[in-house]
Amino acid sequence: MLKFLSKVRIEFNALDPRIASCMEFLAQCNARKAKESNPACQVVVKRRTDDHPPQITVTFVNGVEEVFDATSTPAQNIRTMILEKGQFLETEQMFREGGEAWPVIIPEEELHQFAPGTKYHHGLLSEVLLS
Repeated sequence: MLKFLSKVRIEFNALDPRIASCMEFLAQCNARKAKESNPACQVVVKRRTDDHPPQITVTFVNGVEEVFDATSTPAQNIRTMILEKGQFLETEQMFREGGEAWPVIIPEEELHQFAPGTKYHHGLLSEVLLS
């Protein structure tokens, strides 16, 4: 998860009963496997003394920042969102390194063409087994 991030900022008041997500996410960030995936990722914990709701802010390696309300978003959901966006970033990087334009723009007429080896059946595309 951390391999896609340059910074994680976790903010919470230790006396706030809504900190479960922050604590779980912090534990995930501190796991050996996560740290080894990106030792350069900065994990910052800000302990607050006010009533500000628990919050997790992540900065992706491309500079995009995303803020999560940790009172209503489980740590696992945040992790899943980071992994999904990270896979998107990897795909983008792969295309750019291959000299391809990003985002990939598919002409409208190509979207409606059927690929060889497929057939249209009752509204679904299904593969045709060629023998």
